[in-house]
Amino acid sequence: MNLPNVGDRISYSGHLGTVKFNGQVDNTTGTWLGVEWDEPDRGKHDGVKDGKRYFSCRVPTAGSFIRLSANVLRGVSFLTALQSKYIEAFHGTSSQERVTLGSSNGVIEVEAVNLDKIRGKFARLERLREVSLENELVAGADPPGLVMKTCPNIRGLNLSTSLLSDWLIVANIAIELPALRSLSLNRNRLRIPPQPGRMPSAFLNVTNLELNGTLTTWQEMQYITSFMPKLLVVELGYNNISRMTDNEGPASPAVHIETLNLDSNNINDWQDLGRALSHYHHLERLILTSNKIEFIPNPDEHSYRWDSLKHLSLASNALRQWKDIDALALWCPFLISFSLNGNPVTQHDDGAHHARVFTIARMPTLKTLDSTTITPKERTDCELFYLSWISQHFRFDGDPKSVAYKTALIREHPRWEELCNKHGRPATDLQPSSLHDNLNSKLIELQVLPVSSSSPTTDSTAEMVIMRVLPTMTLKMFRIKVRKQLKCPKDKNVSLWLKMNDGSWNELGAEKDQQSADWLGLENGSQLTCCIH
Repeated sequence: MNLPNVGDRISYSGHLGTVKFNGQVDNTTGTWLGVEWDEPDRGKHDGVKDGKRYFSCRVPTAGSFIRLSANVLRGVSFLTALQSKYIEAFHGTSSQERVTLGSSNGVIEVEAVNLDKIRGKFARLERLREVSLENELVAGADPPGLVMKTCPNIRGLNLSTSLLSDWLIVANIAIELPALRSLSLNRNRLRIPPQPGRMPSAFLNVTNLELNGTLTTWQEMQYITSFMPKLLVVELGYNNISRMTDNEGPASPAVHIETLNLDSNNINDWQDLGRALSHYHHLERLILTSNKIEFIPNPDEHSYRWDSLKHLSLASNALRQWKDIDALALWCPFLISFSLNGNPVTQHDDGAHHARVFTIARMPTLKTLDSTTITPKERTDCELFYLSWISQHFRFDGDPKSVAYKTALIREHPRWEELCNKHGRPATDLQPSSLHDNLNSKLIELQVLPVSSSSPTTDSTAEMVIMRVLPTMTLKMFRIKVRKQLKCPKDKNVSLWLKMNDGSWNELGAEKDQQSADWLGLENGSQLTCCIH
């Protein structure tokens, strides 16, 4: 059994890793393999044993030593994996075969005729367009020309969770697939070669690239994508990316990218992110869900503003202040859709009650927020409510007519003048009580009775809950509000029923989630039952 080289990828009892050391270990006998596992929890250390370092790991707990054995698999070539998955062995000249129907759990057997003829049709690999070899332990390319001769029409190729060790191997496969458009390499560990080899001509038609869970750095991604002139979509999630501009990138990054997914990384510096994306002038969709962004500063004269960006997700980050949302509107002046849910700013104090209203009012170009459409009427109501809220809550120790007062007001609420010009200036000198009445006049009062059943019942002993909402609130948002206020368990289903004028009950199903409260006929005094089951 040949000893794997340092850098080779292996599968050991189903677990994938990279060989980082082979040889003797002090105070032991025989040869050992030092492995950095793809699953870091499987390891025990980072390459240090008894105070001596034998190798290094990117994740401190990913390393361990194993013996070479039959359980260590080195993988197969691309075509070997392709033929193994897509070609079933012929059964010979027999015209009849007995086949067990899978849907019968092995109970029903039938006789089939000429299955080899059907196998022959499926064995024509040159017809393949979409190929998935995920988990097939692909480790190497094939002799030059053989892949192009066998399957030249592949457009989509998934080589995720494989034993590929180097980008040159990927290039040697891709260069023989001239029709290749989509390439998935998720959960691999690919080295950047010291020389590009065939990479400059291997990915000329690739438009979609997936590198999720590969520990690829931002700089490595820029280098790789510089060889992909038609690239439009890049997925780079789950890669522990934090800083993005520590090192200078390539001279010509893939500035034509339109969609960039950076989901579930460790990005926390907005200015650093802005510098990293300053060359991406065609970027329309940016996914930053589940990162660690806490603060968005206002752009300065040197900042690149993302004029091309239309869709942004910042869900499940750490934003805590509404001034971050005001700053975001300056960075992204033409944003159409935005996701903010899961940030502290939407969960604490006023944010918990008015998060959607405040976000819509502060970002004038939005058409969709947290996957829910913003209607023109909802925008008007939100902006009016926001103006009234400012007039009630803004505090500054000074003359309201002074320049200092107006400066402080605009600094805290940048859209104040714009919204006043659009809707008229609210009565800022109202007393809190009368202003409160003015705000209340915009809300409708609904009576919600919680019951522990799947349909309305008169047996409930629970107290009626009064809820006040904007008439433009969608049923989806109202359903979320009801769940939160009634503290419904997550494992329970919740259905809403509206009491009609004739005393009957009408279920407000999920198909109506995008409709507003007033469209559904909800008005002051409407009675609803919330069925928790």
